[in-house]
Amino acid sequence: KGGLTMEVTTLIRTVGLDLLKPALPQRQLDGHKGTFGKLLIVGGAVGYTGAPYLTASAAARTGCGLVSLGVPKTIWPIEAAKCVSAMPFPLPEKNGMLAGRALPQILEKLDGCDVLVLGPGLGRSRETARLVWELLKTEKPLVLDADGISALSGHIDLLDARRGRPTVLTPHEVEFARIGGDLSRGDRERAAQDFAMAHGCVLVLKGHRTLTAAPAGNVLVNTTGGSGFGIAGLLVGIERGFIPREEGVKRLTKIADYLKRADRFHGVWPHWLYGPTGKVKPFGQKDNGGDLVESCFLMQSLLCVRQYFRDGNEQEKALAEK
Repeated sequence: KGGLTMEVTTLIRTVGLDLLKPALPQRQLDGHKGTFGKLLIVGGAVGYTGAPYLTASAAARTGCGLVSLGVPKTIWPIEAAKCVSAMPFPLPEKNGMLAGRALPQILEKLDGCDVLVLGPGLGRSRETARLVWELLKTEKPLVLDADGISALSGHIDLLDARRGRPTVLTPHEVEFARIGGDLSRGDRERAAQDFAMAHGCVLVLKGHRTLTAAPAGNVLVNTTGGSGFGIAGLLVGIERGFIPREEGVKRLTKIADYLKRADRFHGVWPHWLYGPTGKVKPFGQKDNGGDLVESCFLMQSLLCVRQYFRDGNEQEKALAEK
């Protein structure tokens, strides 16, 4: 046992684009939306409309061909308005969350899909938990997120029953603790590794340096990402007193100066830029259909900056003029 422990702990390594890019399949130049897989996402609740939208957007961004999004009927108009590339559809609900009677419709939709993502923004109730328990029985690959994970609390046997079927869990540390994850030793890598091996799943333990642990014991440590505010976030931070106004103006001025020298196409900044130079960074041979819409959010934020500081002091007026 001791020898095995020493062997698997050596399988921890950091991961960046150098490892990820060769691992991703080449995208077919003559492919179409039916070529690149069909995904079903089930989640959302009144007050939790962002999580399913972000999940659907991430799926489209990372190359999924067809993304269907099942949400409670009350929030369906919100998701339908927000989603550019995904296809939201309404499901029966109870008290603003998915109802158990949504199960037949979900199973019918899942029959034509390759993978199920279950849980983003789902909400926590006895009825949603039972819905999760039933959907865990699917033979399809499954990604369990957020409140879908919380439904496993006290029912970890349902996860164990999926051993041999591709299953990915994506908890943050509180959700991880709810399903028996042990972080008491302060060793996140070992805790993730132990859980993945014990339950035969892939565990993505979110947080600073997100970990991906596989059933075989190998662990990948993500060293990318950051916790900085975006442009609109900086404005909110200034208004709420989280960021000193003077410091916020300095940061926003630096951003404005950077964008002034960055590449633009017919006045629009590309979706990806090289940080040091501001030159366009091609991400793929074809852009996602939502790229132009998302780039408009940058323009919206800059317009907000101009309005917010136009009657300020000398430095703030100069920022607004930029």
